[in-house]
Amino acid sequence: MRTLIAFAALFLSIALLQVSSGAISPLDALVGLKSGFSTTEIGLLGSVHFLGFFAGCWLSPRLIGMVGHARTFAAFAACGAIGAAGHPIVIDPYVWAGLRMLTGFCVAGCYTVLEAWLQARVTNENRGRVLGIYRSVDLGGSLCAQLLISVLEPIHYIAYNLLTILCCACLLPLLLTRAEPPEIAEAPRLSPLKTFLVSPLGAFGVLVAGVTAASFRMIGPVYGQQVGLAASEIAYFLAAFVLGGAVAQIPAGWVADRFDRRWVLIVISVLSVLVCIGTVLYGTTSQTSVYVAALVFGAVTFPVYSLSAAHANDFARPGQAVELSASLMFIFGVGAIASPLLSSWLMTRGGPSMLFVMIGCAHVSLAVFGFYRMVAGASVEMKRPYRYLPRTSFVLGRLLRRGQK
Repeated sequence: MRTLIAFAALFLSIALLQVSSGAISPLDALVGLKSGFSTTEIGLLGSVHFLGFFAGCWLSPRLIGMVGHARTFAAFAACGAIGAAGHPIVIDPYVWAGLRMLTGFCVAGCYTVLEAWLQARVTNENRGRVLGIYRSVDLGGSLCAQLLISVLEPIHYIAYNLLTILCCACLLPLLLTRAEPPEIAEAPRLSPLKTFLVSPLGAFGVLVAGVTAASFRMIGPVYGQQVGLAASEIAYFLAAFVLGGAVAQIPAGWVADRFDRRWVLIVISVLSVLVCIGTVLYGTTSQTSVYVAALVFGAVTFPVYSLSAAHANDFARPGQAVELSASLMFIFGVGAIASPLLSSWLMTRGGPSMLFVMIGCAHVSLAVFGFYRMVAGASVEMKRPYRYLPRTSFVLGRLLRRGQK
């Protein structure tokens, strides 16, 4: 309880930001469908969101160095509020693409500030408790964001006004806290090619995780609408995906810490392929089957990022963890930028099942590459503990490290 009180302002800002930013993507998809946007145009919104996210990850540490944590957070939150509030003014996919870039920019920048602030205040004694609460707040906010769609009226300006209010509200706890902002840390270096050399399987797994998560989160509402779900039912469909992923974290971590992580990645990729095949063949036979498919899909795909990052960190040298974490986020972003546009284009030509066909193909490639690495790559002598990793900012590695100098 003492830990929760000490970090209450930051956790409240995280929760409000997650609810606001997490709801705008499915809301955009639902409103876009009612407004006559094509599936490809909705995919474009998802891709530019991650393009803005990537830009925010890149620029936020440098902006913190120029004006400090609080002002940087306020600037990024203002971008998010502008992005949400601008939607009802002009309903056009290309105008919205620019607004969605602002919201992605906001999410990356605000999380960079919040995670840097948390990292500066945690100690080795309370780090585990703080990270546990942080992950719970992150997943809980994401789940609430999906459920919020069930009560918001698509194509009504009040829905975007509410998300704007929540984005503005995330400013209050952090700006009014009496805690002193941390010292300004140097921005981590990005070396994605070096990361592929350190752990080819870990880097490729993160790339596949970006393809999977971005495709489902951004194009999932379109899939739900095309298989006959109402707006409120699409909210439950997306919430089932997040819930499945949250439930899977503990068993995934237990298995990953006890067996060769290459085998774990191969098995979970094969399971993902089987779930994608099952969803294509039987996942739309009833409303219940759609929800169950999303729940199981979340359970088998959500841990891929954390498993891949854990495998990559097993090969990291002392002091390399922060740069490795940042580079893995970069690689995730590359997959996330490209996949919504590609999956939406495929769905336009082959129907809703093409979303899972594309994701299934990505996991086939991960399983095949995993088998190759089992033959060609060396095993690791000592493994670092598995941790669920939110895909939030390039500075996450600093928050996760334990007593490194």
